[in-house]
Amino acid sequence: MITEQVRVDARLVWAYHRMEHEARPCDVVIGLGSHDLGVADVAAGLYLRGLAPVALFTGGNSPTTRARMPRGEAVHYRERAIALGVPEDAILLEPRASNTGENIAFSRTVLAEAGRSVSSVLLVSKPYEERRAHATARKVWPEVEVVSASALVDYDGYVSALGDERLVIDMLVGTLQRLITYPARGFLVGPPVPPEVRAAFERLCASGFVSRLSRSAR
Repeated sequence: MITEQVRVDARLVWAYHRMEHEARPCDVVIGLGSHDLGVADVAAGLYLRGLAPVALFTGGNSPTTRARMPRGEAVHYRERAIALGVPEDAILLEPRASNTGENIAFSRTVLAEAGRSVSSVLLVSKPYEERRAHATARKVWPEVEVVSASALVDYDGYVSALGDERLVIDMLVGTLQRLITYPARGFLVGPPVPPEVRAAFERLCASGFVSRLSRSAR
């Protein structure tokens, strides 16, 4: 059951995941592959606003995207961006990455091979993945400045768009688990997790929102 306390906790975790960076001009906008084409929409919008001279889309496939994006996440993102008005010659593609660390590492390689000098990145993710993507970039590509971006939507709006509140809460919990446990495994630079956010995480786990927890991350 999704009680009012569950929603209070979920909104708290949602707010923690958001970085609230202000978009500014950077050397590249990178859209991190996922099931959510909204990432491509945001990346395309930032390019069309003149905030980056090139857009790069990264991602292969995962069990959650294979049926929806059979040509691969990056390819589908590229097609969406072109439909929104981004010129084909302004798009770079990284079609192999299977996790966030690979998204960033492989994108770095693609940009270097394209002769692009990069000191700043607009990093576009799903809203609840902003902080984890930023923390991963700090580990994998520490010499660049990372500006986080995602769709401007609040918790209730995202739930309404997805149509499955339980799934949204499960994803919030799973992402937070990785933020808590991945620093010890060398996957990201661990951001501080406020006590009230950690307490909300524990209550949500105890309430059964555990389908997106990683056994290997425990």
